[in-house]
Amino acid sequence: MRVRDWRRGWQERDKLQRIELYSRFTVSVIPWIFALSWDLAPVSSDIRRDPLPLALSGVLLLVSLGQCVLSNRNVKPSYDHCLGRSVFPRRRLVAPSALLVLGLGLPATLCGVGGIDDDGLLLLVMNAPVAFAITQVLLVPVRTFLVQSLVLAALTTGLFAAVGLRGGMLAGVVPATLFGCLLVLVSVRPSVWSLSVMWQAEKARDLQARLAVAEERLRFGRDMHDVLGRNLAVIALKSELAVELAQRGRAEAVDQMVEVQRIARASQQEVRDVVRGYREADLRTELTGAQSVLRAAGIECGIEGDSGAELPAPVQSALGWVVREAATNVLRHGDPRRCTIRLGATADTVVLDVENDGAGAPVATAGARGSGLAGLRERLGTLDGSLDAGPTGNGLFRLTATIPVPRPRTGPLKEER
Repeated sequence: MRVRDWRRGWQERDKLQRIELYSRFTVSVIPWIFALSWDLAPVSSDIRRDPLPLALSGVLLLVSLGQCVLSNRNVKPSYDHCLGRSVFPRRRLVAPSALLVLGLGLPATLCGVGGIDDDGLLLLVMNAPVAFAITQVLLVPVRTFLVQSLVLAALTTGLFAAVGLRGGMLAGVVPATLFGCLLVLVSVRPSVWSLSVMWQAEKARDLQARLAVAEERLRFGRDMHDVLGRNLAVIALKSELAVELAQRGRAEAVDQMVEVQRIARASQQEVRDVVRGYREADLRTELTGAQSVLRAAGIECGIEGDSGAELPAPVQSALGWVVREAATNVLRHGDPRRCTIRLGATADTVVLDVENDGAGAPVATAGARGSGLAGLRERLGTLDGSLDAGPTGNGLFRLTATIPVPRPRTGPLKEER
């Protein structure tokens, strides 16, 4: 059940959320890799086989694993802090800081009692700041992190000098400490920077879509104003004139009202023409637009078959809406890598197939009139057409629209005399 829940949670995330989850998982694995390699390696070869050194190395390993656990707990809130979603609570750094002190104090103690060789000591020093640095590098600017790394290297060097380490080994403590910090900097910080850029691009796309919708509404409003503005003004003036003529008992009032009726009917037709221009879809334009949009979203899209240029206008309009809705569903509800659009004709029938490899995703079934698959079925129903949608059983999802197209019949040719 837990595996199934994880799988469902993964499928419900969009691409960017999956990338972020993968990045956090990768960062969470880093301290465990170094703890189990750089802390375990000295135990097998560089620790003196005496009770005290072995006990100290065992405690150091437990401290290192505790650092990994705390680091993993802090990955998500530190990511959210770096991406500007929330503020990281500083109290969560108390326990990691204490373990960092222990992670440096135990190797110094091992060095002071002569319980570890030089090579193993440098490995322990390199691993000590890794887990703590993974959280810290996401909370402070890069320049601040570099200054803190230098301060940590200086304090670590002073600690080992206090326990009697001298010469080249003491000088090697500085690059060993900085190596662990810089390794975290170059591996963790770029991943968060990439995520922030992708999230900003996603917000920019959403804003662009909203602006496009707002611009379309304004254009529609301007067209409606151009169509109705003058006619409504004329209707108002002629109605007032008709009222005045009627009050005077003049027969011209009837003529004015007949004119008002004519203008009102003409306005109705003009409104229908405007709305029809917005609601009709050109098949060739929709095919090109769907291919362009899907490719821009990273989905390979191929168009096969006829272009549909010779189909009747109502059939082209209906199939254009099918292409538009299918492409929208692929973008909103699926996560495919490829989509194929096929348009073909059989005897007296035209068939449009939209197939993609995102069969595990839900399908929009909006019930509002004119939207979703229900709206498509209504459109196709006016042409005696049908719509089928669902998984095909081989990892694909297919949407099929079928419309009968009667072919013109030609009579037999007459014999030439």
